[in-house]
Amino acid sequence: MAAEAATQLKAPQPDPVPESPFYIPMTGPAARPRRSLKHDDTFIVLDSHGDIGASAGGPDGLFNCDTRYLARLELVLEEVQPLLLGSNLRDDNSALTVDLTNPDVVQGGRIVLQKDMLHIVRTSFLWRGTAYQRIGVQNHGDRPAGFDLKLLFDNDFADLFEVRGETRPHRGTGSGKLLGPTDVALDYRGLDGKTRITTLHFDPRPTRLTVNSASWHLELAPGAKSALFVAVSCDKPVTHRPARFLQGLLEHRREMRRSTAGATSIETSNNIFNEVLCQSMADLNMLLTETPQGRYPYAGIPWYSTTFGRDGIVTALQMLWIDPRIARGVLKRLAVYQAQAVDSLADAEPGKILHEMRGGEMAALREVPFAQYYGSVDATPLFVLLAGLYVERTGDQETLTELWPAIEAALRWIDTFGDPDRDGFVEYQRASEQGLANQGWKDSYDAIYHADGRLAEGFIALAEVQGYVFAAKQMAVRCARRLEKNDVADRLEHEAQRLAERFEQAFWCEELGTYALALDGDKQPCAVRSSNAGQLLFTGMVREDRARMVAADLMRPHFFTGWGIRTIARGEARYNPMSYHDGSIWPHDNALIALGLARYGLKHSVEHVFKGLFDAATYMDLRRLPELFCGFQREKRRGPTLYPVACAPQAWASATPFTLLEASLGLEFDAGRGEIRLRNPRLPAFLNEVVLRDLQLGASSVDLRVRRHGEDVSLEVLRTRGRIQVSIVLAH
Repeated sequence: MAAEAATQLKAPQPDPVPESPFYIPMTGPAARPRRSLKHDDTFIVLDSHGDIGASAGGPDGLFNCDTRYLARLELVLEEVQPLLLGSNLRDDNSALTVDLTNPDVVQGGRIVLQKDMLHIVRTSFLWRGTAYQRIGVQNHGDRPAGFDLKLLFDNDFADLFEVRGETRPHRGTGSGKLLGPTDVALDYRGLDGKTRITTLHFDPRPTRLTVNSASWHLELAPGAKSALFVAVSCDKPVTHRPARFLQGLLEHRREMRRSTAGATSIETSNNIFNEVLCQSMADLNMLLTETPQGRYPYAGIPWYSTTFGRDGIVTALQMLWIDPRIARGVLKRLAVYQAQAVDSLADAEPGKILHEMRGGEMAALREVPFAQYYGSVDATPLFVLLAGLYVERTGDQETLTELWPAIEAALRWIDTFGDPDRDGFVEYQRASEQGLANQGWKDSYDAIYHADGRLAEGFIALAEVQGYVFAAKQMAVRCARRLEKNDVADRLEHEAQRLAERFEQAFWCEELGTYALALDGDKQPCAVRSSNAGQLLFTGMVREDRARMVAADLMRPHFFTGWGIRTIARGEARYNPMSYHDGSIWPHDNALIALGLARYGLKHSVEHVFKGLFDAATYMDLRRLPELFCGFQREKRRGPTLYPVACAPQAWASATPFTLLEASLGLEFDAGRGEIRLRNPRLPAFLNEVVLRDLQLGASSVDLRVRRHGEDVSLEVLRTRGRIQVSIVLAH
């Protein structure tokens, strides 16, 4: 960016994929691994060297509210890149530390600085809209070292959708200027009339500072150390001075510790599984974002670091047994943004629950429809379901009373706008060509199709969505009775039962031995074997005999790979183990299926799913389950195959290990009776013992130890606080 000169900013723009306007392209391999940090509405993607934009293949940058505020931050030593020694995230995701050293530096044909003499440590963290980086340098040589260190920086203020590959015919203008000997401002006047500004503060004063670089000349005696600092702030006043590095880092870590206080802690006999749990909890804590309504789990980094209705609800549901406060924050936030009017571009209708919220320039200009977008068919029944489960878990009558108008509005949407032909099934068809063509959790353009591969058309009724509606109305019955609205409860109970009966008639495919993926606009079943049928078990809507048939099919090799259950069975028309939704493995999908298997007493199958995903996690970077991975069959002495643009961390994938543990233990909570039950508990072979500490129910809590004895378990109550009862229930 030229000094003091306004320029037309252009972000790199890959060719779009016409079949799917919001497809995320993968244009080449990542030259360096990427690492992510997040704090509230700001996240940063750095490479393994601690750089931004220095290597190809990654969505690098400092992002705030869906805009990139820094596109380049590259460290060079004497005009060459340092050599990587190692790169590590702290266990709590609070900071990234990178160890580097110098290559041989040659001037005039001779080596003036021998390799491995300098140890360079870059420590980065993110806090309150500012990215901090410390560059520590120590001379380990036996002679003085004189050299130049330089930081190269720049920005394009690209909207996140541009970074993903969307093209724009016009963009705003940007400029850069020096604010003084230690500060630079990069700003952008968007077409939405908003000015966005990035300020960079350097300490100590650089030897030379321009609008694109800061350089220091250092002279270090043998053993001597020096440290350089940079702070990059998003939309702060130019007079703002960021916190000192150490002060900010310590306060950031204190905030993280305070935010996790009160949640159940878990320790097991398997150290590797403990690492998986610790990474998952650290990732969830990073994704949880402070909002005016409470903490909300943003969906994932880099593409989905914002409020998503479906993802937030499912994540809260998965974590309900550990920390129900997450569910309360999700429910309150989604109630505030519940649609009040019809808006075709946003796919909004009264009572509908938000799908996605975006704060970037393209959303503000409606170049994409996602400023507040409601194009999901399942978020609304899932909202009602989560509300009921939250109240059952906590007994929180006050929150139920507060949420009841939103619950009623959601139920009205289900019965009206959600069922346009009044056939009793909830259906979708996008209201605008700009919106998502498919609006269930499998929202790829090619995810819903017939046995011959033809894409489904018209108003589409997804199998699992009908299950969500059934479960939502069942939970709404209990909520209504708590509020002494017995007439409402009786009506909802009848509607749920009628739905279950009609569903069996319309969706069961005798020739497949499972339920259809969906009904198309002509009410013809999409006779495709899919994991959607597995999620029906989670909702409890289906007949027990058929539930067992579905479960048995899911555990056969055309579905179960050894790592997990595929989204689509091998052999179906559009099956592709490398696709996004047509044969890949999604951890959260498996987690909900595991809850369904447990619901029908199929704990042996739960154990297989649990072990497969645990084994997969042992091969994953950082022991972190990603959003999805490829659905290839497991082979001996080989790990699973990764999906190249999967988000990691992703909230509902991070929550999956906790859900699998819940399914194995059969955890049930009865707030009215002050009772915790373990229904048909069973531990997989890789876990001999599980200890749960501070498992809360109302104002009381308990510490438990569960031990495995072959296929049986024993339960030991280690400590109780308040009045609480714990029991094992054996029932089939």
